Amino acid sequence: MTAFERPMPVKTPTSAPFWDALAEHRIRIQYSPSTDAWVFYPRIRAPRTLADDLEWREISGRGALYSFTVARRPVGPHFADAVPQLLAIVEWDEGPRFSTEIVEAEPEELAIGMRVRPVFHDYPDHDVTLLRYRPDR
Repeated sequence: MTAFERPMPVKTPTSAPFWDALAEHRIRIQYSPSTDAWVFYPRIRAPRTLADDLEWREISGRGALYSFTVARRPVGPHFADAVPQLLAIVEWDEGPRFSTEIVEAEPEELAIGMRVRPVFHDYPDHDVTLLRYRPDR
């Protein structure tokens, strides 16, 4: 049987501060002082205004489960060992939403609005840390 590598994110100059913070088990996202708004995904200018004042700031990473689905069939051969997979969107307390995976939980435990907390998964062979979430019990 062929072993498949899971796809891993690619760090770019724009996203490097996000990935570098995850490697330290911290979460940093951008903030625009001129719009008083948090910004995620990483970009070079603020949405809507195109202001060039984006700053990287640390957040707690805590939030609420905004949406989720239970993937009972793998999205590809490299995820065959991961089903059921709990795919989710977390709304950070600071406002932006983040696509992720819920871990350390059973599907029946999940409820929209439930509090969640970050879990950092290190992949040293790929020099990357992925951000996942678990229920805040």
